[in-house]
Amino acid sequence: MSQFEMTIKEAKEEIIHTLRAYRMKNELGQYKIPVEKQRPILLMGPPGIGKTAIMEQIAAEEGIALVSYTITHHTRQSAVGLPVIREKKFGDMTCSATEYTMSEIVAALYEKIEQTGISEGILFLDEINCVSETLAPTMLQFLQYKTFGVHRIPAGFMIVAAGNPPEYNKSARDFDIATLDRLKRIDTTWDYSAWKEYAYAEGVHPAILSYLDIKKENFYQVHAALNGEDFVTARGWEDLSRFLLVRETMGVPVTAATIHQYIQHPEIARDFSSYYDLFQKYRQKYDIPAILDGEEQEEAAKRLGNSPFDEAVSVLGLFLGRLGEEFSLVCSRDQTLSLIYEALQRLKGMLASCGRTAAELLQDEYDRLDQRRETEKIAGGLTEEREKQYLAALSELASFRKALLSEQPEEEFSFIKAQFETAVSGYDKQAEEARGHLTNAFLFLEKALDGRQEMVLFVTELTLNPHASWFVAEHGCDKFFEYNKELLLEEKKSQLKKEVQTLQSVHRFSRI
Repeated sequence: MSQFEMTIKEAKEEIIHTLRAYRMKNELGQYKIPVEKQRPILLMGPPGIGKTAIMEQIAAEEGIALVSYTITHHTRQSAVGLPVIREKKFGDMTCSATEYTMSEIVAALYEKIEQTGISEGILFLDEINCVSETLAPTMLQFLQYKTFGVHRIPAGFMIVAAGNPPEYNKSARDFDIATLDRLKRIDTTWDYSAWKEYAYAEGVHPAILSYLDIKKENFYQVHAALNGEDFVTARGWEDLSRFLLVRETMGVPVTAATIHQYIQHPEIARDFSSYYDLFQKYRQKYDIPAILDGEEQEEAAKRLGNSPFDEAVSVLGLFLGRLGEEFSLVCSRDQTLSLIYEALQRLKGMLASCGRTAAELLQDEYDRLDQRRETEKIAGGLTEEREKQYLAALSELASFRKALLSEQPEEEFSFIKAQFETAVSGYDKQAEEARGHLTNAFLFLEKALDGRQEMVLFVTELTLNPHASWFVAEHGCDKFFEYNKELLLEEKKSQLKKEVQTLQSVHRFSRI
């Protein structure tokens, strides 16, 4: 990694800071950095490291619109527009002149504004340096002047263009100095540590994470081969993870040939296939659910205590994977209850003054929340996990309304509040169970691995997982903080609190 290269995580932070700087306005409502001086970002880096993914994350986190195009799919006509003959008068002379319709890309930006009411966002153009010969001059003009043909993009949209260096893509072209001098260039490279935090948040299969912990050099590779290229990318590992998780629920074996469909590096595909088979044997060998439930596992503890490092790391992966799933569910449930809580707070304020029934107001809140979900989805900033939270909240608001209409209680809001408190009680039970499981994991591992370096690894990995960090900060775990302090990781505790500053605590739900 060179002096000026960034990890994809650092690039994301840099883009967010740039976006906020470009959106900043003075007391007259003008952009502090004039639109014509807002340099487009050129994000250059190897394929499959997450350049597209961070655009979606930024849009979701900043509440802005996102319009994405893979520019190699476009022709000059779709980018510039089609010629139209217009009659024009210049002084005493009348003649026919060629004009161009609005570019499909520019039109998409205005349509996005119309659909969402969000006037600021990101126009993301992927594979920017692989455009056709006919489109290349148009793209260079666009990067320099922010216009396609004669049509300028809306003032509130920042341009982010992404491309692969020529060593990764034979069709890539170099930009001239005149163009580069008008761009804000960010060079990125692959980095396992940065990707790992993202992988934990996305619930990547624990076998993949524990394998890469042992063989980090196999995370990203691109090599020339007789039959083309042998390669493995971050995108490949993530897509393989999704497939493995679904395949396991189907009970269908996973072969090396199946893995090679995603990990297109024969040697690494075979190596991971062997490891995955071993990982599945460890899953049978160590009954993780029983251990987390606190069942006595003396033989398993002795077995793990005498195991080699690779086996211990794999078993830790099993614990971290299982606990991570629980923490993710608790975190998601917390966010779902937050959405419901906000809706019921508005309903309470309206019920006392508007003269409408609680059932009518519940329908209004359902419609408002559904519209908010749809707006975020159209804007391009709705993550898969966030949509699940919206849908769960909508389902519960509908069930509250159905129960209200069925029971027809005299005290309508008290009835709704009781329904919600039942949901909160279920959440508290879910969180308490997860905390118990984390404590039992520590008790088992300290018995099995007392004095071994793997305990340091377990605590460190918990702090890297954003769902685990949130859970411990929100719900606590004495064993975690005990080991955190003993292992000289005290500074990590302050980071845990920072990660939950924007999350609403479920303990406020009781004060509707």
